Amino acid sequence: MTNPFPIVGIIGTGAMGQGIAQMAAQAGSQVLLFDNRAGAADAALDHIHQQWQRLVGKWRISEAEAASLRGRLSSIASLDEAARCDFIIEAIVERLDAKQSLFAELEKIVRPDAVLATNTSSLSVTAIGAALRHPERFAGFHFFNPVPLMKVVEVVAGLKTDPAVCERLAEHARAMGHTPVRAQDTPGFIVNHAGRGFGTEALRIVGEGVADFATVDRILRDQVGFRLGPFELMDLTALDVSQPVMESIYRQYYEEPRYRPSALAAQRLAAGLLGRKTGEGFYRYVDGKAQVPDEPPAPTVAEIPPVWVSSRAARRAEVFQLLKDLGARIETGNSPSPQAISLVAPLGFDVTTVAVVERLDPARTIGIDMLVEDAATRRRVLATNPATRVDIRDAAHALFARDGKPVSVIRDSGGFVTQRVVATIVNIASDICQQGICSPADLESAVTLGLGYPLGPLAMGNRWGPANMLEVLFNLQTVYGDPRYRPSPWLRRRGAIGLSLLHVEA
Repeated sequence: MTNPFPIVGIIGTGAMGQGIAQMAAQAGSQVLLFDNRAGAADAALDHIHQQWQRLVGKWRISEAEAASLRGRLSSIASLDEAARCDFIIEAIVERLDAKQSLFAELEKIVRPDAVLATNTSSLSVTAIGAALRHPERFAGFHFFNPVPLMKVVEVVAGLKTDPAVCERLAEHARAMGHTPVRAQDTPGFIVNHAGRGFGTEALRIVGEGVADFATVDRILRDQVGFRLGPFELMDLTALDVSQPVMESIYRQYYEEPRYRPSALAAQRLAAGLLGRKTGEGFYRYVDGKAQVPDEPPAPTVAEIPPVWVSSRAARRAEVFQLLKDLGARIETGNSPSPQAISLVAPLGFDVTTVAVVERLDPARTIGIDMLVEDAATRRRVLATNPATRVDIRDAAHALFARDGKPVSVIRDSGGFVTQRVVATIVNIASDICQQGICSPADLESAVTLGLGYPLGPLAMGNRWGPANMLEVLFNLQTVYGDPRYRPSPWLRRRGAIGLSLLHVEA
């Protein structure tokens, strides 16, 4: 694959700068490292050399290849030595004034045809390049840590960027073994923008007292297939990284309710409970291992009452089959007997609302989340309402745990846990497409590679039904009265007429 930049300069030698330098050298570029901190560039060189030597030890590359790579990497003592670079990537502190000052200085040094790029994750590319004499050769080139493993890079055009520059950056990303995705210059670009729903909605769920951190994590891992739950992920990335991003995107979008942060995370950040690196975050860590509370066992119940299923239940036929497989006594009348468990399976509504609308005895009413088909999940989720009796709750828990599948019982919540989080993710992704920030295909690639979701967010919406996503969101709006849940026009129109969320208008 052609590498369009024979000589690449990397300004800033933190973990990100080192990772970019390593991949650029492996792509065949001559790489020059610069850092204004004394000794930092040479220390970065040594560290990268050690990385390559480890690859030799693992038989990933030969000693000759490692020697060749070392020959392509050197440090420079002065910024003036960057004059021979075809391309310079800045990876310094995330401050607008520092980046603007650096590029103003670089523009005086480099050739007229040299390309300049910033690795910013949260600042406006247009704003960074606003004072340049030639902003058309300036763009965003945003990698993710660790660069050798995170195989996606966002190519971000500022308002004055020449499209040909973005083409060259995309070609260079491919030469480095990365997948380039093209983004407009908007807060959070693609990955950080699309990732807003996962953590913020989970924080809202805990903030409402619906479930604790560990339960939410278990549900989203087992029902949807996320590798890490949101609280495990925030502990891994550390709150001093993730909370400022939440707040920054919220402010930059002029307090758009979809991105509203949570006081729970802000409080932990203020207390220094940052996650794994401080030994405590949402979980406490001993020898690097999270201390997760044991899951409560299914209760032992002498006799389980008969079960009546709401005529409006999602996947009603599947619910009946599940109850038969579990050996339940099933009532099929128009209304439940006074002895029955009333089982509801709403989309977006809470159990309380359904009990009132359907004139059910709330003391005997319990909900089950059936957004995802039971055969595709590793966990069932039940929800009580404030009036549900303890014996009814325990009987339903025992019944649905009969075949050994774990069951989580949560307090009442519009949309349970999975519905709320998935619908929020899908809705934000849909609005990214509505705003024209990127193509649906690039969105899917960016999220699966950058966030590790089991499906891209639009594919996730297609998987469980755009019409279902719409129903969840409309009903969440009714329950909470919060514009956070208003559906994006992209989702609303495609869901209404039965189109794929990946469909692009002609």
